[in-house]
Parts: sequence; C-alpha cells; structure tokens
Amino acid sequence: MSTDHRIPPPEQCVLRPMLEHWAARQPDKVFVVFENGEQWTYREMHDKVCERARGLRALGVAQDDRVLVWLPNGPECLLSWFAINWLGAIYVPINTAYRGGVLEHAIAVADARLGLVHAELLPRLQGIGLSRLETAVVAQGGQAEPIAGLRLLGREALDGDPALSLALARPIAPWDTQCIIFTSGTTGPSKGVMTSYLQLHESGHGFAPARADDRHLVPLPLFHAGSTIPIYLMLRLGGSIVLAGSFRTEDFWPLIERTGTTSLILLGVMAGFVVKRPRDEAPARSTLRWALAVPLDEDGMEFGRRFGVDIVTTFNMTEVSCPLVSDLNPTLAGSCGWPRPGVDVRLVDANDCEVPVGAVGELIVRTDTPWAMNSGYHRNPEATARAWRNGWFHTGDAFRRDEAGNFFFVDRMKDAIRRRGENISSFEVESEVLAHPAVREAAAVAVPSDIAEDEVLVAVSLGEGRSLDPAELIGFLRERMAHFMVPRYVRVMDDLPKTPTQKVQKHLIRSAGVTADTWDREAAGVVVRRERLSD
Repeated sequence: MSTDHRIPPPEQCVLRPMLEHWAARQPDKVFVVFENGEQWTYREMHDKVCERARGLRALGVAQDDRVLVWLPNGPECLLSWFAINWLGAIYVPINTAYRGGVLEHAIAVADARLGLVHAELLPRLQGIGLSRLETAVVAQGGQAEPIAGLRLLGREALDGDPALSLALARPIAPWDTQCIIFTSGTTGPSKGVMTSYLQLHESGHGFAPARADDRHLVPLPLFHAGSTIPIYLMLRLGGSIVLAGSFRTEDFWPLIERTGTTSLILLGVMAGFVVKRPRDEAPARSTLRWALAVPLDEDGMEFGRRFGVDIVTTFNMTEVSCPLVSDLNPTLAGSCGWPRPGVDVRLVDANDCEVPVGAVGELIVRTDTPWAMNSGYHRNPEATARAWRNGWFHTGDAFRRDEAGNFFFVDRMKDAIRRRGENISSFEVESEVLAHPAVREAAAVAVPSDIAEDEVLVAVSLGEGRSLDPAELIGFLRERMAHFMVPRYVRVMDDLPKTPTQKVQKHLIRSAGVTADTWDREAAGVVVRRERLSD
C-alpha cells in the first residue's frame, strides 16, 4: 500500500470498507429511499449487497472482471453496482436508451462476459454483435425470449448461497478501476472512461455544501457521473439518497417533500423547467437546503433566490473530478468558480501554450493526488494518448479567466461560432435564449454565411402550451446581448435531438442547417445593427 499522504486509506474511499464501516456504526440509519416509499438502512443495504455479491460470485465473477449492467434506476441497479464493487469487479453500466450500432459498440468496449439486464431491453440484442458477452441474467422485468448466441438466466441465479465466501484475492485499492462510464458520443462513438475509486471520491469536492445529514435526490440514471458521484459522496459521509426513476418537473416538489430531500443536482435545463412552472406549486417552506446548478445560468440563480436554496456550481466531465468549484451563491452567469485545492489548470492554445488573462483557451487539468482523474479510455489507447498529451488532461472545452481568477465556460472547442470577425459563445447565446419564458430548450450553432464566416442559428423547443413569435424573440434578445450575437435564424422544434445520455446533438442541427421551417430575420426585414454612439 502506498504511503503517499494525499491518498486516503481504503476505508475512506473504497466502497466495500466504507459500507462495512457505516453498517457497523449506524446500522439503523436510512441509506436509500426509493420512489415507492421503500427504504433500506445501512445494515439492510450491507446485507442485500452481500447476498447479491454471492450470486455474482456463483456466476464466476472475480476481482477485476467487468460486469455489464443494463437496468433502469431502482433497487436492482443500485444493488448490482454495489455488489460488483464488493467483489472488486468493475461496474459497466449501459444506457437504457442504447440500441443498434451504438449498443453494439458499447458492448464491444465493455468487453464483459456477464450482463445483468432488463427483460424488455433484451430484444435489442437480437441480430447485433455481442463481442465477449456470453451470459445475461434477467434481473428485472419478468420472462424474456431467447437471444441467439446468449445464455439467459432468470433472476433466481442471483440468489447466492449464504455459505459462499466473499473473500478477496487482494485488498481493493483506491486506484483500482471502480467503473467504466460511457461518454455522450456527441461527435463520434462513445468512449468508455475508466474511473478509479479515488476519482469518484475526489469528485465529491464539487458538492461543497454536502453534510452527513443530507438526503440527496438522484433523478439522473446510474450510468451517468451525475448520479454515481453524489451517491458515492453520501456513502462516504454516511448520508442518504433518494433514488428516483427520472426527473419529472410536475412531480418535483411533491417528491422533495415526500422524501425529505435536502440537496440535488440541477443539470442543464432542469432549473429552468422548475422556475418556469406556476409559482404556487412550490411549498412555502421546503426541506431543500442546497443545489448544484450546472451550468450556472440565470435560471439556476433564480432557483436559489426564489426558493431560498443555496446554490453552488462546478465544472465537471466524466473524465475529471470537479476541478473548478464556486463559493456559495455565485452571481456571475457562466462562471464555474476557480480551481479547488489539489488541482492545477491552464488555458492553452492549440500548441499547449498558455493564453493571456481574458483570452479564450482550452482548459487542461492535472491533480496533485494520483488517480484522481480518469485512468484512460478502455480499449482506446489512441484517444487516451490524445487526451493526456504533455502530462495534462485536455478537456476539449473552451474557457476564459478574468482578472479576479474566475473561470468562465465559453463553449466546446468544436462548437465555436465566428461572425463578422467576432468570436461567439454558443453557451452564452443559449443562456440568453433560455431566459425567454416560452423557451424550454435551446441550441445555438454556426451555419454558413452568404458573405463570410458564420451566421448564428438557434434551435428551440417550447414549454408546454407555449407559442413563440421569432421576431419577438429577437426583440427580447437585442436588449440582452451584443448585436453580433443576435441569431439570424430561429428554428422551432418539438424536441431537440439528443444522445442517449440526453445531451443535445448539435452536430445534427448544424448539419441540417437552414431548413424550410427556419425563420430568417433578414428575410423578415428585422434589422439588428451596432449601436452608434454620439461624439
């Protein structure tokens, strides 16, 4: 075992000894609350995990094996994750929306022999390559039809023999791989990010206000870092979680009150969805204490003000461990705070040379603590080498830094827009468009200009029962952004195209370009010009 003082001992960062600790110290405290009201204490969680682990061991799962999990949020998925790690094996969750070539690619990257699956998902395996996948246990959803080339077992295969030993070949180390989480695949095939126990532990620093008496709502799927990180943090602190099936705006406040939720993540447009609902839906007083708003926009700040909730923000991606964190209740939209202790960051150009304060550059990251970020992309050494060049992890995200040291997310490097000699942040355009009360989602992209460089197109979807006059939207935006940022084109869509992890697929909007249903302000005679100042 390493004596490096920066690496916490396993009992503070490895799942098995952490759960053993809390099951002994506070056996009757509730660890997880499910949507149906069922609750498991720490002792119950411990015992159920051991039982599931014995079932997996009987199926041949050994330390360092990868086990594919294709289940929705709920008791089966949570138990499977914890039991896999209990054996020192690697949890590989698959998005329940995957199908076709995307699913085939994920199975190949996972490189697992055993999968735990939902019966209703199994038909999607018919006719695709299964790589090394040999056996699937139908852990949920009832009976399933046979799949060619795959051995199917029923739920009873997970009922382990109580006499079966759960001893390990070696202690689970903080740097061992805990899971493989797939990236969103917005521009190409998803990559499997190898995440150590220590990375998951360190990522908890992004949830700065967290305490042992918190009950954290987890509505994001368990194949997403936005769910695994807070669950792990609550386990580390001895807190509790509410595991929901999904985020549903109409059930937001009833679920908070029913479960005693004190904290949650507001990811993407979630804050906007809530603040744009009728005000009387929110209780006069709530158990909710704080929320992590990512990204920090006007809706996130309004959520805090309106509901009396502390807001904090961070920058994170599956590959890193919340390197930027804000203080409580930040007021600068787009800010991600500044580097947390133990993290070095730089903003660099294409040659990894640092850019001046105020200039836009790619954020690159390294940490003092070994293994505190990803261990590479599974079965993709080329992508690993590209991302980790020159000893720094390259995020692919464009940032700028002000004189006070605040870091501001500008855009994905690939999403940059340049119009009339000006660089435009699609994130900043989207933030202002989302401030319009009728807009539910927004994506700003570059489309070719008939003069030079780019024009700005914004695709939007609307809130329930709302309508939008594009000319009125332009008038709204003229008061909120520089003239060169105001979109020329507005496309109203029922829903924006998304990846299986619900990230907007901008490349599809960009490639579609100016469609027949796209409104053009210049064709409509709506003029936006630079404001002329008097001498």
